[in-house]
Amino acid sequence: MTARPLITQRVDEFLTALAHERGVSPHTLRAYSRELHALADYVIAALGNSFAIETLEHRQIRAYLSELYGRGLSKASVARALAAIRSWFKWLARRGYVEQNPAVLVATPKLPKHLPRVPTIEEMNRVTDAAADDLATWPERDRVIFELLYGCGIRNAELVGLDLRDIHWANEAILVRGKGRKERYVPLGDAAAEALRKYLSLREAKLAAAGKSSDALLLNARLRRTASGLGRLTTRSVGRIVKKIALAHGLAADVHPHTLRHAFGTHMLEEGADLRAIQELLGHERLSTTQRYTQLTVGQVAEVYDRTHPRAK
Repeated sequence: MTARPLITQRVDEFLTALAHERGVSPHTLRAYSRELHALADYVIAALGNSFAIETLEHRQIRAYLSELYGRGLSKASVARALAAIRSWFKWLARRGYVEQNPAVLVATPKLPKHLPRVPTIEEMNRVTDAAADDLATWPERDRVIFELLYGCGIRNAELVGLDLRDIHWANEAILVRGKGRKERYVPLGDAAAEALRKYLSLREAKLAAAGKSSDALLLNARLRRTASGLGRLTTRSVGRIVKKIALAHGLAADVHPHTLRHAFGTHMLEEGADLRAIQELLGHERLSTTQRYTQLTVGQVAEVYDRTHPRAK
C-alpha cells in the first residue's frame, strides 16, 4: 500500500484539529477541505509526492492562484482559497512543521465593493405581509421566516439554528447564536411575536399527528430528518422560500436571506437608530462592518450626527 503524500497528511491533520475547535461550522470545514486538498493535488502534480512543505514559497502559492484564475474562478473564490491556505500555514507554524507562513506574502485579490440593492421599507412591508399568502408552502412558517430575518436582522444560519427554548417570551427577546457560537439577544417585535404564535400552534399539531417531537423552531413541511436533526429547516430551503416569495412580489432577482438582513440595518439607520445599537443587534464585532453592511454614505453619517449630537446644533 502506497503511503499518502506528507502534504495530504498535514492537510488532514489540520482539518481534524479544526473540526474540534468551538464554533466551526460544517460548511467551513467542507470549504477548507475543498480548498486545501485542491492545493495539495496541485503541489503533488507539479513537484512530486515527496515535496517538503517547509520549502513551499510564496511564488508557488501565487502560481497556484494563477491556476485557479485560469480555471475561471472569480476573485472572491480565489480570495477564499488564499484565506484557507493562510490558516493552514498558520497552524503548520504553530505545530512547528514550518518556520514561516509564505502565504502572508501573497496579496489578497481586490474584490469589487458590491452589495445587493436594499429594498425600500415599503417593498419589505409588502413582501413580509404577503409571505403568508397562498404562494407559500407553509404560510404561517414562511411568515415567521420573513419576520425574523427582516424584523430581527438575524443571519440565515442563526435562523435555522433557533430552538423553541430560544424564544424568551417574558423578556420579548430571542437568544441568537452567531458566528463563533457567540450569543446575543435581539428584541422580538409585536409582528414577529404574533406570527410565531400562529405558527407554533400549527407546528405542535403537525408533530403530534406524526407522533414526533423536535427542538427545532422552524420545521420542514414533511418533517424530514436533516443533518441538523429531525425536521429542522435548512439554510438552503430558507433561501428558496425567500427567493420564491420575494420574486413573486416584485423584489430584484438577486434577493436572498442576507438581503433582508441588509434591509434591517439600513432601514433602522434611515429611521434614526444609533449605529452602535445596530452593530449590537447585527452581532458585528467591528463598527466598520456595520457601516459597510448598511451601505452608509458620508452624507448619511453626517446627517445622523447633525440630528443627534448635542454639539452639532
